[in-house]
Amino acid sequence: MRADVLTKEYPPNIYGGAGVHVAELVKALRAAGTDVRVRAFGEPVSEPGTSGYPDLPELGDANATLRTLGVDLTIAQACEGADLVHSHTWYANMAGHLASLLHGIPHLVTAHSLEPMRPWKAEQLAGGYRISSFVEKTAYEAAAGVIAVSHGMRADVLASYPNLDPARVHVVHNGIDAELWQRDTSDTARQTVRRHGVDPDRRSVVFVGRITRQKGLPYLLRAAAELPPEVQLVLCAGAPDTPQILQEVEGLVAGLREQRQGGVVWIADMLPRQEVIALLSAATVFVCPSVYEPLGIVNLEAMACEAAVVGTATGGIPEVVEDGHTGWLVPIDQVTDGTGTPREPDRYVADLAAVLTEAVSDPQEARRRGQAGRTRAVEKFGWLAIAERTQQVYEQVLRA
Repeated sequence: MRADVLTKEYPPNIYGGAGVHVAELVKALRAAGTDVRVRAFGEPVSEPGTSGYPDLPELGDANATLRTLGVDLTIAQACEGADLVHSHTWYANMAGHLASLLHGIPHLVTAHSLEPMRPWKAEQLAGGYRISSFVEKTAYEAAAGVIAVSHGMRADVLASYPNLDPARVHVVHNGIDAELWQRDTSDTARQTVRRHGVDPDRRSVVFVGRITRQKGLPYLLRAAAELPPEVQLVLCAGAPDTPQILQEVEGLVAGLREQRQGGVVWIADMLPRQEVIALLSAATVFVCPSVYEPLGIVNLEAMACEAAVVGTATGGIPEVVEDGHTGWLVPIDQVTDGTGTPREPDRYVADLAAVLTEAVSDPQEARRRGQAGRTRAVEKFGWLAIAERTQQVYEQVLRA
């Protein structure tokens, strides 16, 4: 079986969870014997079976969404000879849809996020958001199968696209490479933590994520004002979606630093994996205040490093984080307009502050939950098992 995997992100060009997913899934599928050809956006990379597709020069001055569609066209043509195509994120969805029509082969989509669940992207992309929404809807409704990365995501897919046959929507969780991601408290790691301005011997709350509405960073910054004064807040946060949300976060961080007089560390650069591991390993808890999160690979990465997780009880997070066992879940009551906004934002902030304070106030319990999280990540979210489940979905759509 030859499966062509279509993606915007692929090493070395990875900036989010979808790219991590594709890289690890491809590696595991190839190890399991599937002939996988990767077709990724960008310049060619030196990896057998992998091709890169840069923007078309004719569209150099066009809207970014149209440049995406130009790349999709060249990828679709290149899929000739595949048994099926498997696209990831809306960027590559149209390539998969057109390849399916052109070559008469099944198209599978993995749902990492959904455009209807991210309406704030309209402020970032304007008319481009209308195009990305059209692309996603067209591809999903025509696909031979949709893979959701959690049961919560499956429910969102069916709610967003009610014309989809539920039998065509499968659940295959995201995974973690527990060999790459594991606790590191070596002298080198501790030096790395100190170099970033964090004291590894003091309690800390660590956040890792992009500055987007869905990640809930402004709620965390408001909640952090209630943390015990000796607790450090470490923000590995960059790549803002818009100047507006960056300005909001900058203002909240400035106010928090003035109020807490130290202990607020903001790292805006994208760090190498080993440095993230060092910060996670030194954390008392990792926090995921997302208001929209299909699964949250960041939670698995933290768990693999034995950091207990405080996460919002939304999306796929409760399928990863076991409340009372591997971490704490923060209740949230959300509006149903797709934004994920809490109905009572002040209540959510207060609940997040209370749970975080509880978690950092008992480092021994946090350590116990962190160790349990590592066990769960290894046993339930290994990539070989995920590749096997993905192969089963491939075989199912080929038989249909």
